[in-house]
Amino acid sequence: MKKIILNLFNQFSRNVEDDIDNLAEFEKVIKYKFSNKNLAKAALSHTSLMREQDSFWPFERMEFLGDSILGLVIANHLFNQFPEYSEGDLSKLKSKLVSKKYLSYKARKINLGKFILMSSEAEKSKGRDSSTILCDTMEALICAIYLDSNLDKATNFIKRIILDDYAVEITRSKVTNFKSILQEYTQSHFKNIPTYRIFDETGPDHNKTFSVRVLINQEIIGEGKGSNKKSAEQQAAKQACIKFNLIKE
Repeated sequence: MKKIILNLFNQFSRNVEDDIDNLAEFEKVIKYKFSNKNLAKAALSHTSLMREQDSFWPFERMEFLGDSILGLVIANHLFNQFPEYSEGDLSKLKSKLVSKKYLSYKARKINLGKFILMSSEAEKSKGRDSSTILCDTMEALICAIYLDSNLDKATNFIKRIILDDYAVEITRSKVTNFKSILQEYTQSHFKNIPTYRIFDETGPDHNKTFSVRVLINQEIIGEGKGSNKKSAEQQAAKQACIKFNLIKE
């Protein structure tokens, strides 16, 4: 399996002219030292480097395997950690821990975007802070550690970086989807879904603040502000969730 990835990477490495100059710093951040540095480079070489004639990229295969390893490790951890949880409860918790929102949040905590090799176009498009790219790279990195060593080392990385303090962090607004929580509740209790309306915009175009109200059956149940519409909607939904005692303030 390792040979497959390395052969693919060697085949397409002509597109990756940059080296990870700060690989030692990266290894210090993730607390893992690679025996084969090319596996680290392959995991950090985003698909934006791919040329038109390249049918696929090693990064994509690593992302695929890393996602499966992550799911297995988290499922095993939750299964043993919460013997009283039902299958449904375990599935809901697992879905949060493997979500793009949570993985990208964890990736930002270790400044993963700083180390990713990507095209100049992707970088100009703020690719280093893209939740999708950060999530995909985290999965590729898990695969790289697994191929470089074994499942135990990959598990240690997941527990150290991804599962660290997760019980607290999945309740924070950065990783909790209050809109989903609210919608599930309102569908069950009101047979209706929330609607969100912008009622104010302030500031210049490059630094706007949006004010949003969330309504159920035309009744205002929460308000929120944010630097974009999505974050304002999340804040409004959070206020509504507090009102309905779905979360603690």
